[in-house]
This record gives sequence, structure tokens and C-alpha cells, in this order.
Amino acid sequence: MPESNTDSSSKLPPISDPGVKPLFTKSYTHYVLGVLVVVYTFNFIDRQILAILAQAIKVDLGLSDTQIGALSGIAFGIFYATLGIPIARLADKYSRVNIISICLVIWSAMTALSGLAQNFWQLLIARIGVGIGEAGGSPPSHSLLADYFPIDKRASALGIYALGIPIGILFGNFAGGVINDMYGWRNAFLIVGIPGIALALLLKFTVKEPPRGYSEGKVVKKESIPFSEVLKTMWAYRSFRYISLGAATQAFVGYGSIAWMPAFLIRTHDMTTTQVGTALGLIIGIAGGLGTFLSGLLADRLGANDVRWYMWIPAIGFLICVPFSLAIYLTDNLWLALGLYIIPAFMSNLYTGPTFGMTQSLAPLAMRAAASALLLFIINIIGLVFGPTTVGFLSDLLQSQMNMTDVESLRWALFACAFVYLISFLNYRTAAKYLKEDLIHANGRA
Repeated sequence: MPESNTDSSSKLPPISDPGVKPLFTKSYTHYVLGVLVVVYTFNFIDRQILAILAQAIKVDLGLSDTQIGALSGIAFGIFYATLGIPIARLADKYSRVNIISICLVIWSAMTALSGLAQNFWQLLIARIGVGIGEAGGSPPSHSLLADYFPIDKRASALGIYALGIPIGILFGNFAGGVINDMYGWRNAFLIVGIPGIALALLLKFTVKEPPRGYSEGKVVKKESIPFSEVLKTMWAYRSFRYISLGAATQAFVGYGSIAWMPAFLIRTHDMTTTQVGTALGLIIGIAGGLGTFLSGLLADRLGANDVRWYMWIPAIGFLICVPFSLAIYLTDNLWLALGLYIIPAFMSNLYTGPTFGMTQSLAPLAMRAAASALLLFIINIIGLVFGPTTVGFLSDLLQSQMNMTDVESLRWALFACAFVYLISFLNYRTAAKYLKEDLIHANGRA
């Protein structure tokens, strides 16, 4: 796994210099991006499949909404968020390709083992294992892509990488729904988990580790940087503070909705898991995928004239999400609810490319993976840990205190959480005020 130390006196060919032959062809860098998109897709398939199977698991194992929420939130999220930091520290020092490959094997195997669980605690342990493995997916991938793509193409590249989210949700919902109806929820976990091991081998033997700083033509001497220094450096940027809090509150609503929307549609509109998986898979896959893809392209194009557009685009998207998200849970018309869901599915994903692209651009070369892990830690502690868990807790609370059915309690729990999009809007709007100054300071570093 260890790489050889880079000599601080050596020179890298600047990726933007037409007079220097690049180390990697354009087609190969696109291949690397494609492979990492597929890896991230499997990341979200294995994460999302629990949502489409939640109602079947709840009935089979006799679980409460709070327990279901904990499986998606606390059990997965705490380990996913916290372990991302030490794994990213390794990724800033050792082979990122090796780290991603190993972690992919771990989360794929634990997804398959989820299908063997006989009670809540066994399934909890399996989901913790998935969280541990997936913690090593994104930070090293962000760092790799930052070395393959220069700053003016970085948001676009990371926006394309983030397509793994809607594509993974699409296949997770569709495959999970169909397999559950045909063969049961246990086989669904087994069938989607095993292929990830083969993908890990493809990644390991076909993706090369680029020199750190290659896209900028800079050299970084690998050294052990205390995480306290990473935190101090990144938190000193006021734009990063608001970016991370805005993305985290978006994740609170987004992960809560993704985890519970299948159960909501099954309870409220009497849909089968196949119907829910197909409907949500298409909506999130197409609308969410389009929003994710355009997020980086729009940001890089508009941001070329005014960098504040990197933050204004997500802010506008979150503000538009609020009324449409609320309306979804108020209507009793299935087709209207699904139609309304298209808007937040698109708008809520406009943050991806700008958020991760600007984080990599603000971070020093030697701490890019760690900076990504810090961002993901904030996002996932607030969003992934508390989003699904809060919805489940509120649903059970409304049932016990207000004598609601589980249909109505879930409706109003999701309705209440949708207002958090307003906090996301305010944070990104504020981040726009400081981004230009912070980028100037970041680009002035040696």
C-alpha cells in the first residue's frame, strides 16, 4: 500500500501546459472517472437498498420505525462519518487506489451478510460493517480526481463522480424492489452485495495512482499532518464553514427523505415494493442525476465570471425545494405526489459539484483527502446519523402521543423535516460572500 516518497526537488509536468506531454491521456483520465463513478454507484446501491426493503424488514423482524431509522442513520452513519477521517489520513499518505479497493470489498461483503440477519442486532452489526467499508470510498476518490483534473474542470468532474448517488439510488430502489417481491429481502442483499468484490479487482488492476499535485503541476512532499491542522486550516475559511453546514442540513432532509419515502408510498398509497422501486428509481435516477450532472457544469461555466455562482446555484435550488417538498406529503393523489417529487429530486442535487469541487480547491495538496473527510464527517453526522433517525423517532412519537396511525405519523414527520431546506439556503447564500476571498488566499499558498 505505501507509495514511495516524492522528492520535493522533483518537477511535475503541469497538466495545463501544452508543451509538456502529460502522464495520462485524456481518454484514460475519463476512464478513471468512469470507474470511480461505478464504484460510487455501488456505494449507494448498497446503502440505499435498505430503504426499499425497510417495510418488508419491519414486518418480518417486527421492528419499530425508530429501529428502522437507526439502521439507516445511527448504525451506519456514525461509523461512516467518523472512520472517514482516519481512512482519509491514510489516503493522504498511501495509495488511494488500494484503500478504495479494500474498502469496496468490505462494504460489499457486509451488504451480502445483511441478508443472513435473523434479528435487529445482527442486522445492526451488518449495517455497521457497511458503514465502516463505505467510509473509505469518497475521500480518497475526491483526492484522486483532484489530481487528475485541474481546478477549472474539477467541479464538473466531481459533479459527474457524484452521479453515483442518483444512479445508485435508481438501481438500489429498482433492484431491491423487484428482488424483494420475487425472492424476498434477504436475497436482495445477497444479490447486490457480491458483484462489488469483482469491481474492487477491476479498480485495483486498471486504475493508476497519480502523483499528488499533478493537475496543478506542483509537488507535495508526503508528511504526516495532524488532523487538528486540517481542521484549523479548513475551518479558517468562512466559506467552508457555511458550505459544510449547508450541505449537512441538506443531507438531513435528503437522507431522511430517501430512507423513508419508500415506506411512505407503501403505507400511504398502497404501492408494492416493485412499483415504489421503479417510480423512485426513475425520478431520483433521472431528475437527481440531471441535477447532479448539471451542478458542476453550470458552476464551472457561471463561476468563471463570478465565483459566487458556485454557492448561489445550490442556494437557489434549496429555496425552490421547500414548497414542493411540503406539497408531496399533503396530497393524497399518488401521481401528483410523484410529479411534485421530481422538482426537489433535481434541485436538491445542484449542490454536489460546487460543494466538493470548492472544498478540494480550498484544501492544501497534502490534506485533500482529509479535507474531503472533514466535509463528509460534518455532512454525515448531521445528515446521515440524524436525518433518517429523526424521521423514525418523530413518527413513533406522533403515534404514541397523538394517537396517529403509522401512515399519518410518517407523513407529518417527513413534512416537518422538509423545512430544514431553508437553513441550507441561508448557509450557501452566506458562503457566497466569502468564497472569492478564501480562494485567493488558498491559491496564494506555496
